[in-house]
Amino acid sequence: MKFIRKRATPLQINDITIIDDAKLKKAITAAALGNAMEWFDFGVYGFVAYALGQVFFPGASPGIQMIAALATFSVPFIVRPLGGLFFGAMGDKFGRQKVLSITIIIMAVSTFCIGLIPSYASIGIWAPILLLLAKLAQGFSVGGEYSGAAIFVAEYSPDRKRGFMGSWLDFGSIAGFVMGAGVVVFISSMVGEQDFLDWGWRIPFFLAAPLGLIGLYLRHALEETPAFQQHVDKMEADDRNAIQNPPKMSFREIASTQWKSLLVCVGLVIATNVTYYMLLTYMPSYLSHNLHYSEDHGVLIIIAVMIGMLFVQPVMGLMSDRLGRRPFVIGGSIGLLVLAIPCFKLINSDVIGLIFVGLLILAVLLNAFTGVMASTLPAMFPTHIRYSALAISFNISVLVAGATPTLAAWLVEATNNLYMPAYYLMVVSVIGLVTGLFMKETANMPLKGATPAASDRSEAKELLQEQYDNIEQRVEDIDSQIKELEKKRQRLIDQHPKLD
Repeated sequence: MKFIRKRATPLQINDITIIDDAKLKKAITAAALGNAMEWFDFGVYGFVAYALGQVFFPGASPGIQMIAALATFSVPFIVRPLGGLFFGAMGDKFGRQKVLSITIIIMAVSTFCIGLIPSYASIGIWAPILLLLAKLAQGFSVGGEYSGAAIFVAEYSPDRKRGFMGSWLDFGSIAGFVMGAGVVVFISSMVGEQDFLDWGWRIPFFLAAPLGLIGLYLRHALEETPAFQQHVDKMEADDRNAIQNPPKMSFREIASTQWKSLLVCVGLVIATNVTYYMLLTYMPSYLSHNLHYSEDHGVLIIIAVMIGMLFVQPVMGLMSDRLGRRPFVIGGSIGLLVLAIPCFKLINSDVIGLIFVGLLILAVLLNAFTGVMASTLPAMFPTHIRYSALAISFNISVLVAGATPTLAAWLVEATNNLYMPAYYLMVVSVIGLVTGLFMKETANMPLKGATPAASDRSEAKELLQEQYDNIEQRVEDIDSQIKELEKKRQRLIDQHPKLD
């Protein structure tokens, strides 16, 4: 284990944070529900893109309608870094809990408003403009949502369980996708295709209101994270004025001191989210528009794949606490590089069983990334800049990844090559592989700038002993280095006539 802050006295058992199990469960539930709502909207949007294309861009060809609807999905990613900059600074100054309560309100309201927008036939060009404005508001709020939720869970989790606990955050993402897809299929099957195009597509967006209220209630009831509270207490002990006016760091200062961590964060987020958007946002449109399956048929296949992902997700997180985070990033990247083309051969086989297998393989490879991302990213930065650094770097990366559905659709249309998405994933897998090779292992270690966190006092004693063992080993290593240096010194002295 490593600690950034130097201690004037030896670490004692009372210095180790004991995490309250009930509070931990509430924190994970609140964070995962907000994330589920975010991805519920993304999932719904991807699954009804064909309908939105006809409602908001009726004069274009089917292919252009699809690209235009997916472009409206991608444009909000432009404002996500601004949201990350704004909410990241707020989160480091005022705390994680307050910011997460704000972001879920904005997400719920903007998603609900999409369902209220009249069609192009009713108000003309204002229809796509209003759609874009609602998506921009979503993008701004989401800029602080995932990174804040990941930090919230990481700062609440015991060191030895951070991978397992963090995996539930993306479990919420996948569950949101499943729920969004299920709602779309249920409504379209109940009302019929024409009524779904006329008004049925609006219903899933209206569901954001009750989900947002539940999420807000859960988040508002939570206490601040132990790690951030430690940071506040230390600032208060050192300088009471620092609580009211905490020192600020610009992104340039953060980049100059944390550039290695920032690069690793960017690489991991790009590899994860490109795969995410390719599989869960673009593939429903790919199956219906390019492979000519009915919309419901394609969505049902994706739903089955996502349900499989739900079972795999926490297993990946649990195993990462045993084996480390790096093996999953490296293994997932290699798998994506080697298996992307075979998977798309299966998807294009026109055999339902083989299509499912191809998508399932891609889904498990995606689980390798999502199973460790929420526990890996917050561990890269110290407490006082964690929200700012992670939110900015995360959303700059997502700005690149968010273009995936639009670029994939355009590449297939432009080249008439159904394997372009596979080539796209192969390029991204190289980024993931390089990231995995250069990232530092963070499993079972305290967060930077924080004391160790344990589930109970017995585990705290084990952590304390591990810390002492680690110090003893480092002292022995330094002693060995000193002996080697003394030997080298003596050899140099022996070569000089005037030195003794």
